[in-house]
Amino acid sequence: MIDVEMTRASYRPNQITTLFVGESAPASGDFFYYGDNAMLRHMQRATEAVLGQSDEDFLDRFKSYGWFLDDLVLTPVDKLPPSERRGTCLGAADSLSNRIAAYRPLAIVSVLVSIRSIVEAAARAAGSDARLFGVPFPGMGQQARFHNEMVQIIPLLPRNGAD
Repeated sequence: MIDVEMTRASYRPNQITTLFVGESAPASGDFFYYGDNAMLRHMQRATEAVLGQSDEDFLDRFKSYGWFLDDLVLTPVDKLPPSERRGTCLGAADSLSNRIAAYRPLAIVSVLVSIRSIVEAAARAAGSDARLFGVPFPGMGQQARFHNEMVQIIPLLPRNGAD
């Protein structure tokens, strides 16, 4: 997981305007910031539907907006039994709260319905006044719902270089 966190850190903007929070990097290694994965393609498709296409690499564009994807849990949980997975997520709230306090985002988007309450509690514990949003993860038949909800919130998300 050291490589995941090093790669993630390389895409961390100096000022995080919008923090996206996923559950964890997947055990498969299909990590957002490695590129060429479903999560990235769905995020790119939704972003381009609202903000237009660009010749710029999408991950560089994402970073230039001040957008950053972090995870609630910094080790994969997708292969854990449901009760252990939920417990691990709950146990990661303090760590996320500390990161939110350090990042000081203007908006936070939970990218999985089941972690939204944990992410929002972590934001409150951090003393954050960020605007809170939640969307379903774009998998397991939720791709269209993710897209539709992202298209609705992208205009509301703070970003560097926004008019």
